[in-house]
Amino acid sequence: MSIDAFDWLQIAKRLKNISQAGKTFAKNDYELERHLEIERIAAEIFARHTELTAGECLGILQQDAGYPTPKVDCRSVVFKDDKILMVREVADNGWTLPGGWCDSGSTPSANVAREVWEESGYVVKPVKLLAVFDRDKQGHSPPYPFSIYKLFFLCELTGGQAAISHETSEVRWFAEDELPQDLSRGRTLHHELKLFFEHHRNRDLPTAFD
Repeated sequence: MSIDAFDWLQIAKRLKNISQAGKTFAKNDYELERHLEIERIAAEIFARHTELTAGECLGILQQDAGYPTPKVDCRSVVFKDDKILMVREVADNGWTLPGGWCDSGSTPSANVAREVWEESGYVVKPVKLLAVFDRDKQGHSPPYPFSIYKLFFLCELTGGQAAISHETSEVRWFAEDELPQDLSRGRTLHHELKLFFEHHRNRDLPTAFD
């Protein structure tokens, strides 16, 4: 994706946030229609830089309602014998740290422990928040139409055994010098993995953020 395309997608996301907030606080039908029009323009921009139609993009944008706030993705960082736990995603065939969207009504730590169990077969106990990252600031791709915060938890292995799921096709442990190149880049990046190995060597490092 070109830099120009990426810039347009960032503009479309900003327009989406403006329109969503505007729809929430519109005082009359005139204001509401103006913000609906901004939303339609955002959808057209997304369509120009994706493989979706404007109608499909509009449908995705309208799934989120109310005042615009970031979605939350939680990921586990689990070590055994100086190797990190990773799973291969069925969706894109790339390797990633186990994790996924946080469910409403469940704590972040409970979410990440459940995701590890479902995707890898291992039982873990979250013990420390290693990082809180804005997805866009870290360079994940492809771009996503909503803002996303990524929470990475250091977890202790307490049981279980490797098992694939409907979302994952492989479960493996990787040493720092053998990390896979074919990552699921929307979920996990190499510089994040390197940071977590630093945390593994030095448990006193503070939580990273932004």
